[in-house]
Amino acid sequence: MGHNRSIRGERRWVGVLALIAAACCAATTVVFSPGYMSPDTMSQLNQAMGERPLSDWHPPVLSLAWRALIALTGTPASMAALQSVILWGALWVIAGCVWELTASRPGSLAVLGLGLTPHVLTFAGVVWKDVHMAFALLAASAVALVGLRLRGGPPARRWALLGLGVLFLAYAALVRKNAIFAVIPVFVMLVLALWHTPGRRRWAMSTAVLAVGLAVPAVAVSSLARPVQTSQGAQIMLDDLVHVLSVEELQSAAVSQDLRGRLVAAAKECDRIGALSDAYWACYERRPDGLVRDAEELTSLWVGGMADHVPGYLQYRLQLFSELLFDTSFRYQDGVIDNDLGLGVSHPRLEATLQRYITGMGEDLPFLFAGWFWLAAALVLSIRPGKGVFAMPVRALGISAAAYVLGYLPIMPATDYRYVYWPAIAVTLGLLLSWLGRGTTPPPADPGVARNRDMPEHQPVDSKNQP
Repeated sequence: MGHNRSIRGERRWVGVLALIAAACCAATTVVFSPGYMSPDTMSQLNQAMGERPLSDWHPPVLSLAWRALIALTGTPASMAALQSVILWGALWVIAGCVWELTASRPGSLAVLGLGLTPHVLTFAGVVWKDVHMAFALLAASAVALVGLRLRGGPPARRWALLGLGVLFLAYAALVRKNAIFAVIPVFVMLVLALWHTPGRRRWAMSTAVLAVGLAVPAVAVSSLARPVQTSQGAQIMLDDLVHVLSVEELQSAAVSQDLRGRLVAAAKECDRIGALSDAYWACYERRPDGLVRDAEELTSLWVGGMADHVPGYLQYRLQLFSELLFDTSFRYQDGVIDNDLGLGVSHPRLEATLQRYITGMGEDLPFLFAGWFWLAAALVLSIRPGKGVFAMPVRALGISAAAYVLGYLPIMPATDYRYVYWPAIAVTLGLLLSWLGRGTTPPPADPGVARNRDMPEHQPVDSKNQP
């Protein structure tokens, strides 16, 4: 009888966590309605609504998903609402796992509190690919923690959890081209959470599942939706060319006269306005079709130019990377930009309150929005994840965050905080799990593996009976 009461009490607390998460989700949806939108967002919304052709400058999968949501709900606000559901749903699952593995009610509440911190809440309702990537990775991390909690169950359940986690990881990679730096460590965490010591065969099978999950959707979107090719990657080469080569070198560059003139003009304009990056938008004379017609010549010029200016290239990239780390910009998106669709912030007073909260906390605790802090903390977690039940996930989150930040060194187009948004979420969660996992016992190894090694089968650890 006492055991049954204990089980009912545990389930009741999980239900309480669900109610809190649902309330936070509803509040987030209301405050951000219909979703805060920048020019990038508006471009994708126009594509989703058929106002512009679908292109690959921004991830087509996001516009296609938004199109489906609009068809289903009749409103563009559905995307920001879905973001809130994913964020708070993932946090609720993680909070439930923390409760099950540590019996800490304050700890499980702290996990939900993560969603209310200024550096997480600031973009929670902004429709950006960076936010979609971060929330997809958070959801995959939640699946991994479920696997850690249920380790040793039937094989079908484990493979189902792996498939669910891979779906989130695949979406993260589809919406952000450089997400692979963050995806791989989370994938490793997922596999180790499900099997502890997977063995070569399971690693091979799991990796094959990931490869299929990454390749099939990408091929399907490319072949079925046929987005317009824009050669967006050449934007990075353009930055390098106008900031590393001198005006004189650009004037004698072996490219077409038209491109040569626009490169020279861009270099002069960037120098005049002090633009260290994002030359395509800040200084360059753009064409309606993006960089498609310029990409081949830009690539050829970049290969030769950077090979002849290796020290200058490295210095420029290090300078730009230092800006991201020590002068991180664009911490808050001001509602909805002016647009022709008649969209605006649904609750201006709530938006003003949110803005005051974010900007005020940014002034009081500036490190929360500083790239250097999240990179340094990620490296610490990667090396010293602590001990206990969450040691492996903490290390994986740290590696994922650090790899993602460092991956921007050669490709960073600007110094916005959104480029360290996932690292900020991952490290905050990692620090919290490291703290909550102190003194706990890691879950037992896969019983099947133990039997295969002629070892006695471990019994599950009931952490709630721990002293």
